[in-house]
Order: sequence, then structure tokens, then C-alpha cells
Amino acid sequence: MKNKAYQGRDVYFVDGSRTPFLKARAKPGPFTSSDLAVATTKQLLTRQNFEPTEFDEVITGAAMPSADEANISRVISLRLGCGKKVPAWTVMRNCASGMQALDSAATNISSGRADLILAGGVDAMSHAPLVYNHQAVNWFAEMAAAKSTGQKALTFLKARPQYFLNPIIALLRGLTDPIVGLSMGQTAEEVAYKFKISRTEMDEFAVRSHLRLAEAQTKNLLTEITTLYDHKGNVYLHDDGIRADSSVEKLAKLKPFFDKKFGNVTAGNSSQVTDGAAYLILASSDAIKKYNLPVIGKLVDCSWAGLDPAVMGLGPAFASAALLKRHNLKLNDIDYWEINEAFAAQVIGCLRAWNDIDFCKRELGLEDKLGELDQNRLNIRGGAICLGHPIGASGARIVLQLLHILRGNNAKRGIASLCIGGGQGGAMLIESCDKTA
Repeated sequence: MKNKAYQGRDVYFVDGSRTPFLKARAKPGPFTSSDLAVATTKQLLTRQNFEPTEFDEVITGAAMPSADEANISRVISLRLGCGKKVPAWTVMRNCASGMQALDSAATNISSGRADLILAGGVDAMSHAPLVYNHQAVNWFAEMAAAKSTGQKALTFLKARPQYFLNPIIALLRGLTDPIVGLSMGQTAEEVAYKFKISRTEMDEFAVRSHLRLAEAQTKNLLTEITTLYDHKGNVYLHDDGIRADSSVEKLAKLKPFFDKKFGNVTAGNSSQVTDGAAYLILASSDAIKKYNLPVIGKLVDCSWAGLDPAVMGLGPAFASAALLKRHNLKLNDIDYWEINEAFAAQVIGCLRAWNDIDFCKRELGLEDKLGELDQNRLNIRGGAICLGHPIGASGARIVLQLLHILRGNNAKRGIASLCIGGGQGGAMLIESCDKTA
């Protein structure tokens, strides 16, 4: 088939794990990004028939590593015991950084450059820094340049309280598009307006997300989660942003957050600021045979799309439509879907877009509308509204969750997709397969 992402060797998923996703609670959480990544991948590697030094490379998606985690993938690789000879590199594609890591790994395996790769994503969003504003930075520069005591004293007197009491909140700045000047929440409001999505519809979607996660936790379906322990001995077993008692009536009491006067997007129908990591092991058939590895799925194809940053939430509509067209598939030919819930409005917007003939023809280049997606196939174990959206990790998390859903339901085919800040979309087509490649 022409235009497939991987035209060489087949690429398989061997295993994967993720941390519990921990909601940011007004101060830095107990784990840095590399702490999270190392904690879950150490437990993942204990299950394998090979040593960490056998990896050909380690690839990590991360949007906001700390100042002590430059090229965080290398930091993680060395802390895991992969050794000095295993190269490691970090990718950044905003919300899809974790998916980009998987795509990069698959490309190298398919081309024959690698056989065994650890790939995934991580972000500890609670550790996002406060940054000095330009006035403060310039003042520090002048102080450093001052030679004499007199010069330093004169420069010191130029200091103003606003230089230091108005720091830049890096997280908020990072979640604002510099081209169109809109925060990600404001882009969700644009999508809601475009497709006439009501506040009630958003809140109903959010409630369903929480209830589906609650059911999955009750039934112990989230077996991909590994346990975390902090330095105080506290144990973290589950995603802790869930509100199992959520209701439309309770969410209706929340005020709009991004457009306070006219908006409908609230903290309750948006994804949560969260810390978390998710990783998978990808391998060629040669590596699977060499190490006698299990197979939990096959990575068939990947698609990336660009669109207007002002409606970036529609990214999955674009990227997934391209995948479907390339493989001559319809929406409901896909057994299960994972669409990252950055906002309820943007997921609903994607569903509306696929069922809008004008949008499908004009924006997606299709001859007809894709139709209506059966939502019993979508995010059946909850999504980012209840789990949280650690930017670097979510792309890997939805792929890992989808693999477990396919195997748990004896299903064949799934698509995982995300919207991406800056006006992009990413989508991966995966298939379950036999235990041997």
C-alpha cells in the first residue's frame, strides 16, 4: 500500500507500563519527570528476557523537563542501567510528544536501523517553573556587568518590586499559542462555537469519562499501571484525579474558565494538569525471536496533520481521516478508539466534524461524510478529563491503553489520536496479533 508510514519491516509492541497519573495540587508533586519515567520502566524491564543494555536506543517525548533533565531521555536511560553505549534522545511535539517517540522508534525499526527500542513519554507538569520576566532578567544582567561597588549600588537602586513579584508562569505560557494568541482552552471555545456544542453536552461527556474510569478501576482493568513509592514511603496505586461521584448537576456549578463572560469550557470539562509517564517496548520480528518476547500488538501506520491553530482541537479529525482513507476503512471498521480528551468540546467537535458533509469535503478532502462514530467504541475506560493530560506522556498512554482494550475485548483494530497545540493532529492505527510475531 502506498504512503504507509512504515514501508519496511513490521513493528511490534512487546509490553508497556505507565505510572498512576497524579493530579497537580498547587505545588510541585513528589516526583520529577525522570523519577516517574524510571519508576515505571524499571518495573517494566523486570518482566523482560533481556538486559537494558540490549536496547538499540531510548526515545522519550517530553514537553517540559526540568532544568536538571536536559535531553531527559539520556538521563532516564542511564538511570535505568542501559549503559553508556545505548544512545537516547528526546522529542517534542507538544501534546503528541509521546506518540512522536513511538513513531520515531517504529521508523527506525522498520528501516532496519534498530531492532529493540524503549519509547514513550513523560511530564511532571506540577514542576513547571516560574520564570523571571524580561525586566528582572535585564536587571540581573546589569548587576552582573557592574564592576565597581558604586555601579552595583546604582544598579541595585533601579530594582522595582514588579520585576520580581510578577513571574511568568511557564505552564500557562506554554499552553498559549504564540501565533494566534489563544490559550488551548480558548481554542476549545472556538471549536464549541463552530459546531454549536452546548455546556450540557460538554458536562455530560466529562461525567461519562469519570464514570468509565471508575468502572475500569472497580473491575481492575487498568493492569498497565505500575505502583509508585515516594521518598516518604507513600504509595500511589491509582490515577487520583477521578471524581467517581461526578454529575452534570455538580459540573453545572463551575464557572467558565477561559472565556468567563460567554464561554462554556470549565475546569470540569477539561483535562487536568497532571504528572505521569507511559512507556512501551517496540521490536522487530528478529528481536522477538532472538529474545523470545511476547507480542501485544502491531503498529500498522501513523499519520500527522496540520490545521488552523485556532481550532487545534480538531486535529484528530484530520489525522484519523487520513489513516482511514489510506487503508480504505470506515469509522466503525475500527473496533475501539482512543481520542485524547484535552477538552470535552474538542472531542465532541471531532465527532461532529466527521458527520458534517461540508467539513469532510472542504477540510478533509473526502467525497462524503465519514458518518457517526459509535461512542461505545470511544474512550471506554475514561480519558484525560478524569485521568489527566501530562503533555509528554498522553500520546504513549492512549496507545498503551488501546492495546490493552483490544486484547481484553478480543478485538482486532484500533486508532489512538490526539489534538496538538499549535494546530496539528496525530493518529496511530494499531492491531492486536498472536502472541508470537
